[in-house]
Amino acid sequence: MRRVDVWLQDWRAAKVRPWVPIGARVLDIGCHQGQFLQSLGDRIGPSVGVDPLAEPWTTSRFRVIRGTFPGTEPFAPGSFDVVTMLAVIEHIPDWRALVGECRKILPPGGRIILTVPSPAVDHILAVLLKFKIVSGMSLEEHTGLDPADLPRSFEQQSFVLERWQRFQLGLNNLMVFRRQATSSIANSA
Repeated sequence: MRRVDVWLQDWRAAKVRPWVPIGARVLDIGCHQGQFLQSLGDRIGPSVGVDPLAEPWTTSRFRVIRGTFPGTEPFAPGSFDVVTMLAVIEHIPDWRALVGECRKILPPGGRIILTVPSPAVDHILAVLLKFKIVSGMSLEEHTGLDPADLPRSFEQQSFVLERWQRFQLGLNNLMVFRRQATSSIANSA
């Protein structure tokens, strides 16, 4: 990664970090090498980072595993308090199914915290890539996801939007969704 990549990554992490409660059990999807979990230090409870390219490693607070979510490892309902995805959801073609899987592992009140770029970012990154200013990690995987499409789809999965904030000159979005309790009829379906 280049300096600009690290700077942008750190900026995203700084936006997400305040939304992670002290002691939270975090699942960081697309964790790279666990940098975000590492930045949380002793603020978190037992946590997991998952990434298809990660080198597995473990600390006293978290472990990083190579793989995908869902798929690599089964997690019990209520296993995590927070799911984070920093610049990840725009890479996942079936992100609606992913949200449903996150709902299964979060208790009512649990959060999904994500950053997602505006579609215009792809054009900017292409230029920055051409001039070797950024590494453009997996830019070719971007699905063209419009952040405005997320709240309605998350609501259909029993999440409510707590916060939507644009940053990085309006080109990136912080979105915080909280899982609502569902009726027992909906849970049995």
